[in-house]
Amino acid sequence: MYRKMYRQMQGVTLLELMIVVVLVALLTTIAYPQYRDFAARAKRNEAKAALLLIAQNQERFYLQNNSYTENLEQLGFDVEADFITDSESYVVRVVPGSADANGFLAEARFRFEGNELGKCEFVRIDGTGARSSEPLNDCWTRTR
Repeated sequence: MYRKMYRQMQGVTLLELMIVVVLVALLTTIAYPQYRDFAARAKRNEAKAALLLIAQNQERFYLQNNSYTENLEQLGFDVEADFITDSESYVVRVVPGSADANGFLAEARFRFEGNELGKCEFVRIDGTGARSSEPLNDCWTRTR
């Protein structure tokens, strides 16, 4: 009886295993670029949020001092000059020499190599609320 059951048992063939491996590889090649784009958008959004916070704090500072500041510590941040976002992808700062009674310019610069350098290497906001970016100019509205 045991020999009869042993003959009926079948394992996974090499062909079936290879089909599964090919399917997993195919799904990975489709999903990975989407994941990278999603991660890049999240990092970009983090930089934009930091710039908007700087702009908001600059306006508060201006109401009290009639001038903007380059010192991020005076705006409530833990650092005096540049700081790095939580994902460590962007360096955010108020551009030196840009803060005075008439306005300021804050920018986030991408720190690494890769596709993002060709898309949104620099993201900026100024004292009037004007938003810009380089090399592409749609990084504030870009959803892809």
